[in-house]
Amino acid sequence: MNTQVLKILADNARCPIDDIAVMSGLTKAEVEKEIKELEMAGFIKGYKTVINWEKIDDSTVSALIELKVIPQAELGFEGVAEAIMKYKEVETVYLMSGSYDLTVIVKGKTFQEVARFVAKELATMDGVTSTATHFVLRRYKELDVELVDGERDDRGAYSL
Repeated sequence: MNTQVLKILADNARCPIDDIAVMSGLTKAEVEKEIKELEMAGFIKGYKTVINWEKIDDSTVSALIELKVIPQAELGFEGVAEAIMKYKEVETVYLMSGSYDLTVIVKGKTFQEVARFVAKELATMDGVTSTATHFVLRRYKELDVELVDGERDDRGAYSL
C-alpha cells in the first residue's frame, strides 16, 4: 500500500493521475492500479467536496449531539450506532471516550427541525439514556479546509 498516494488524494481528491504519478514516483498505470486496490480494500471510502454552505445558503443548521447509551449484549455500542447511521439527517457518528458514548452530527433546515429529530428519534431509541445538543454557530475549518476566507465574526466582540 502506497500511503503517499493516499496523502495526495486526501489533500486533493481531484488531483490528476499524471500528477499523482509524478509526485509519488510511480507510473500512471501503477497509480491507477494502486487507487483501484485501495478502493476495493476499503481504504478509500469515497470522495467528497468540502462546500462552505454558509456562503451559498444559510438555511441549514448543524448540531453535535452527545449521547449516553447502554451497550447492548454481544453488540456493545455497534447496534445503536448502526441504527443512528441510517437516518438521512445524520452526517457523522463517532464512538467516544469520556463522559458520553456517542457523538452524532446532525443537519436540518431549522433549529426546531433538528431539536424535533433529537427529541423524537434519537432520545427515544432503545439504549439511549440521555442526549445533549450543541448547535453549530459557525464553521471555521472542516476536513482540513479553512472556510472563513478572512471574514470576521463579530458575535463575540464586546465594547463599552
